[in-house]
Amino acid sequence: MTTPYFLSTAIPYVNSRPHLGFAFEVVVADALARHRRRRGRDVRLVTGTDDHSLKNVLAAERAGVGTAAWVAGHADRFRALWPTLGATADEFVSTSLDPRHRAAVVALWQRLAAAGDLYRAPYRGLYCVGCERFVDAGDLVDGSCPEHGAPPEEVAEDNWFFRLGRHADAIRAAILDGRLAIEPASARDETLAFLERPVRDLSVSRSAARARGWGIPVPGDPDQVVYVWIDALAYYLASLGWPADDGPAAYRRYWAGDGERVHVIGKGITRFHAVIWPALLASAGLPLPTRVLVHGYVTVDGAKISKTGATIDPVPLAERHGVDALRHALLRTLRTTRDGDFREDRLIAAHDADLADQLGNLVQRTTSLAHRHAGGRVPRRADDDPDALALRATILELPARVDAAVDRFQLDEASAAIFAAVEATNRYVDRAAPWARARAGDRDGALAAVRTSLDAVAAIAGELTPFLPTAGAAVAAAVAADPDAPPWQQLTDGALLVAPSPLFPRLAP
Repeated sequence: MTTPYFLSTAIPYVNSRPHLGFAFEVVVADALARHRRRRGRDVRLVTGTDDHSLKNVLAAERAGVGTAAWVAGHADRFRALWPTLGATADEFVSTSLDPRHRAAVVALWQRLAAAGDLYRAPYRGLYCVGCERFVDAGDLVDGSCPEHGAPPEEVAEDNWFFRLGRHADAIRAAILDGRLAIEPASARDETLAFLERPVRDLSVSRSAARARGWGIPVPGDPDQVVYVWIDALAYYLASLGWPADDGPAAYRRYWAGDGERVHVIGKGITRFHAVIWPALLASAGLPLPTRVLVHGYVTVDGAKISKTGATIDPVPLAERHGVDALRHALLRTLRTTRDGDFREDRLIAAHDADLADQLGNLVQRTTSLAHRHAGGRVPRRADDDPDALALRATILELPARVDAAVDRFQLDEASAAIFAAVEATNRYVDRAAPWARARAGDRDGALAAVRTSLDAVAAIAGELTPFLPTAGAAVAAAVAADPDAPPWQQLTDGALLVAPSPLFPRLAP
């Protein structure tokens, strides 16, 4: 049985429709899950929606509808986003609708209490509704939260606190010895710098009155609701059915076992996942995550997309240009771990340059050559020509290059490696010139060059599929490839090829 690989996205607030920033996280996580599965891993990808937020309450009030109805409707939009992006998840947890979630939150709270890590005390501070957390005055810029551009509100109430500082040294040790890996290095360094300072205890409840009664009540204290971030982080356990029967099979396999436990998150919530979540798990006596993968923001003119006031809806983009074009733009033109500016014209340019002009042209010319010189069938292999052997070596190195980039959480570099192989194959076809060999009477040489080209295309299709599932499948089908076979073993001598047709028509007029 293969090593388990638990993978998650963060769960977004449902105060508005999904925007391109979250679509980026969905596509990144889906590509990572598909890649790991292709390499034989047993992957469980989970996602959902963060329902118990004051932001959701306020949005519902502005819309003049009940919070529960508002949340349910918007959760459906986030659920529908996945197939729109060509993505699939094994579990989707809406935290106000899934009964497993409330049970997980209550069980986690009770474990924290049993460990002596909860106490109640008065608190006064500045609260940013956008971040759903208290912020320090020193972190503000011109009196506003730098993340959301709005001033926080002053709040004074009696809350429950978690002894976060008690676990700071243990979390720091886990990061330093590699038990808790954080990518990229800048996020790791930022987390370690935070842990080197005195770590204050964390307020983990809110008054039910301020929450408008929306949220999961604190066990034994109905005047308080569980802080939305503690609530949200518990979804990782809830998605596996914990704590039913003290750990169902899914929990034992994907969290309590010896596999990897990986979170894909945006950089604004690194501290919650790299400090607070591990501390909660340590207090509860549960295993820590093994990796936290931190991606950058999608920006428009340098501003975080949710702050622009003109949020980009990914659904119309996919409808106008196709899911392949959108996924390609997110995975190829944006650096995975850095902020990246998105523009629709760049999406179109990347599609036309890479998919239409390079990959689409390569598939069209290789299959056309097979129909012209081999009766529309896959020729027998004879790749002892030096150029053919060089291309074969390049293609056989491709999986390792993709793996190395994915392991660094640089999916843009993995995509670049795939399209570099496409360019190399196009150059080979130009040099080998099967048409010229056929005219010169070298039919065997022409057929050998066609077969080498088809073998390369088949291998490229396999590596591309996790990133662009529809495009990869279309390329594999065009050359009659077995996508599950190793590179250079995916074609069958004499297999019939479908008639050539353009796979990726240009988007630009």
